[in-house]
Amino acid sequence: MAGIGFELKKLFRKKGFLNSVKAFGYATVICTGPMILGVILLLGIMYLCHLSHTLRETRELLVCMITYTLLASITTTSFFSMVITRYTADMLYEDKKEAVLPSFWGSSVIMMAVGSVLYGLFLLFSGASFLQQFLCFVFFNELILVWNAMSYLTAIKDYKGIFFSFFTAIAVTFIVGGLLLLLRCPTIEALLFSVTVGYGVMLIWYVILLHRYFPKSDLSPFTFFKWIDEFMPLALSGLMTNIGLFAHLVIMWFSKIGVKVHGLFYGAPFHDVPALLAFMTTLITTVNFVVSVEVNFYPKYRTHYSLYNDKGTIGDIKHAEEEMLTTLKTEIFYTALKQLLFTAACIAAGGFLLDVLPLGFNEVMRGYFRTLCVGYGLYAIGNMIMLLLLYFTDYKGALFSTTVFAAGSVLFTLISLLFPEVYYGFGFLFASMLFVVASIVRLDYFTKRLPYYILAIQPLVAEDRSGKFSRLGVFLEEEIERRI
Repeated sequence: MAGIGFELKKLFRKKGFLNSVKAFGYATVICTGPMILGVILLLGIMYLCHLSHTLRETRELLVCMITYTLLASITTTSFFSMVITRYTADMLYEDKKEAVLPSFWGSSVIMMAVGSVLYGLFLLFSGASFLQQFLCFVFFNELILVWNAMSYLTAIKDYKGIFFSFFTAIAVTFIVGGLLLLLRCPTIEALLFSVTVGYGVMLIWYVILLHRYFPKSDLSPFTFFKWIDEFMPLALSGLMTNIGLFAHLVIMWFSKIGVKVHGLFYGAPFHDVPALLAFMTTLITTVNFVVSVEVNFYPKYRTHYSLYNDKGTIGDIKHAEEEMLTTLKTEIFYTALKQLLFTAACIAAGGFLLDVLPLGFNEVMRGYFRTLCVGYGLYAIGNMIMLLLLYFTDYKGALFSTTVFAAGSVLFTLISLLFPEVYYGFGFLFASMLFVVASIVRLDYFTKRLPYYILAIQPLVAEDRSGKFSRLGVFLEEEIERRI
């Protein structure tokens, strides 16, 4: 949903270092808050384990439990997230705010139901204790609600509320975890409980914000299912992006460097920790994309498309299109340049920082870190261009580029297993390169034919794209009415 809101625009218009830091801080938390929180909490938990002299096996099992829960929740929500964002944007455009909140609870219930069955079965046979299973299960469902809420919170633009909820969650997690460890509580249970409490605080804050901004209503909570049928490429794009981003991690768990931590929990600590740190390098593009697109590109984009509706002349439309595409190319170039420079700086500074952090880095892990920094940097650029395809409603193009990324991530990572261990990170790097190329080629192809895609391929009459998801929504609504 376009538009970063007046609050953030004011901060970017104000001059001064502190205002710039505040604006970029807000943008960072809003765009990637829960994911950053996951990374910070994982690193923080590893540090707490180090301070409490926790056994390596216990620490690895704890990290596995949190990582599995994070990835399982993200995978569950990835199919719905982009469609839900589109549905919310459409409801706000049509001034139907009363339809937003029911869809949040409806989509959350569906994702929690499906995810709970699948992840619950895994936990049941995972070999974890009953209390550990229970905490992971609660944590998983909290994450479903948090990821889903973020899709709706982009419409609220209450940046201060979102910003403070993020840091409150971090503080609560470490305070609770530290206290429980001081009280000699079992490490895994204590830190799982603290993480669950931390995300619980964030969840409650998010739900309060949603109820504050969107009115309650008795509308169907399953209307959004029709949008899945209508925008299936969007749903699949979200899923493919998730597969491309995390498949290489899962494959590594069962490679030569993978270890069986406990029961069904596998990991590859030599690869996972460098990947975790390398992922943080994508933040520069994620934040800059929002800032540059919303502040510089979006006004040109809006002017260009409004001319089609406001009876603009052919000359005006062509001029606006040239301005928009020039701005687009400029923003892509400078955002990509910033990412590459930031990646280079992280690689250069990584040697010193990795020695300071108590993470037990060796030379192989440093090699993985350098390779994955480049891989994640290229992924961030490819993802930025894919999101621009969504701006132009080229959903098929976005699906094409994300499918190439997902297939490449799986295929190249499997191929890398045939080579010595030092080359394992190159599978994801090559997949990210392919993602960038596919996205650029598709964006160039689409923008060169922009008037055709805007005018010529639109249906002459309204199409009914109702399908199995629409029928499922109707069935669920009828079941609720019958039981009531």
